[in-house]
Parts: sequence; structure tokens; C-alpha cells
Amino acid sequence: MIYTCTLNPSVDYVVELTDFHFGELNRATKTAFFPGGKGINVSRVLKRLGVDNTAFGFIGGFTGNFITDALKKEQIHCDFVEVDGDTRINIKLKASIETEINGQGPLVSDKDQQQLIDRIERLQEGDFLVLAGSLPPSLPAHFYITMMETAKKKGVHVVVDTSGDALKQAIANKPFLVKPNQFELGELFETTIRSHEEIITYGKKLIEDGVEHVIVSLAGDGAFFFHKDMTLFATVPKGVVKNSVGAGDSMVAGFLAAYVNGKSLEEAFRYSVAAGSATAFSEDLCTKVKVEQLLNEITITRMGDFA
Repeated sequence: MIYTCTLNPSVDYVVELTDFHFGELNRATKTAFFPGGKGINVSRVLKRLGVDNTAFGFIGGFTGNFITDALKKEQIHCDFVEVDGDTRINIKLKASIETEINGQGPLVSDKDQQQLIDRIERLQEGDFLVLAGSLPPSLPAHFYITMMETAKKKGVHVVVDTSGDALKQAIANKPFLVKPNQFELGELFETTIRSHEEIITYGKKLIEDGVEHVIVSLAGDGAFFFHKDMTLFATVPKGVVKNSVGAGDSMVAGFLAAYVNGKSLEEAFRYSVAAGSATAFSEDLCTKVKVEQLLNEITITRMGDFA
């Protein structure tokens, strides 16, 4: 079973305008609400690709109820820890330029934290746990490590999709999969990456450090995959980018969906790139039909065995 964990989920309120004028009355041309958060995005894409999963994390208040109701409508099992306070609302203004305003998450108590750890302790050997997104301010900086150590003791495969210090700490626990973008990969090694050669150098370094699988996304310029037995590069399909939110999360979901269904690593990587592209070309997250339409448009090149 795959479990996703979103520590600081949100209700994403998307507001589209012809133009935005600061300090004046603005009228929306279109609005929509979506359950938000990186782990939640992974859950939604996994389900669309036919893979059952359970969503963990912290939710609260009427906004938390909106998230659980929305996920249940998509037949995603929820096992959130309910906290005092309301799950945050993130506003995404789409006009001539896109502006985001992220709300503050609720306070997460020590008791709440322990309830989530208790859920992770109930996982079984061979399960997958996807830890995605940022830590809310009320959680200690080491909480990602606490979750990883708890899961690893149970024989759970841990996937990490975060950035900054949380990702640096996670690397030491040798996760099953990490998916940094080019900038985040540079952050890990305190450098600026400007070439494919540098991506290969640092991607292989993560494998040497004990990470099992690494996907480095380059947006419209493709993606790299690293494993102890191979280094792969994939082109991305051509299309009109409509939505950058959730593309990286879709890559994680695409890889896992193919992997748990017995696909080879190369095909799992292909599904990853197709899912990320399909989301980028859609108003919302990708659909299975769109992902499968894009599979044949992706060219994968083997860069040579890991050495």
C-alpha cells in the first residue's frame, strides 16, 4: 500500500482575472477550489492512474473538512490527524502574471505529532510512504527525520519530495526516491548547477550517498534518472503549459504507479515524465488517458552505467 503524508495541506483558491490592478476592485472571470498540498497531489494522481492509496497529514476546521470531502469523492482513503484551528487557504491569482498568497497553517501540538507517528508505526514492511512538502512552522525541524526513522524501522520504502534543510536531513536516511529539481539539487550541494554534466555529477553523488532512486526535473528541458545500475535522460513532450502546480508531484506519482505495477525502472521513469507533462498541459492534475497519450512522445537515452 502507498501512503502519502502532507504536513501542511491547503485549500487552493484559484482566481482568474483578465488583469490585476493593485489597490483597486478586481472582478474574477473564473474561480475554483482544490484540495492542495504536495502529498495530496500525489494521492490524487495515483488514484487517477488506478493505484489505491491512503492520505496522511494534519487537517483542521471547515477547510480540513473540505479536503477530506473532496478526496473521498475521488475515492481516496483519508486517515488525517485532526488538529485545532483551520487548514490554511492558499490564493493563486492568475492574470497577466501569476501571484500566490499562502496562508498560515494551524498549530500542531505534541499530541498531534505523536498521533501521526502512531499511524506510521502501523505501516507494514514493503509499504511506501511519500513525505512531500514543507514543514509547518509549529513542527520541529527534525520531524521529517522522526517520520523517516519510524518508517524505515518497519521496512517501509520512503519517498521524499521536499527541499532545503529537510531534504538534506532526509538524504542521510537513504530514502527510496527523491525528486529534486535542478535548483534544489544545487541547494543540496551548496552550488549553482548550470549544465547537464553537473547534474550527472551530483545526481550520482546522491546514489553514492545511499539514495536508491533519484529523479531530477528540468521543467521543459527534460529530466534525469539515477540508479546504481543506470543513468537516464528523458525529453519532455511538446505542449502548451497551463499549470505548473503539481507537475513535480505528478512525476512522483507516475513513477510509483508504474513501479508498483511491475514496470521496469526505465518505464517507471517514462511514466513519471509523462505524468508531470500531462499535468503541466492541463488545468488541473493529469488524467490516465492524457498520461498514456504522451508516453510515446518521450525519448529516453541511457547515459551509461553508474560508475
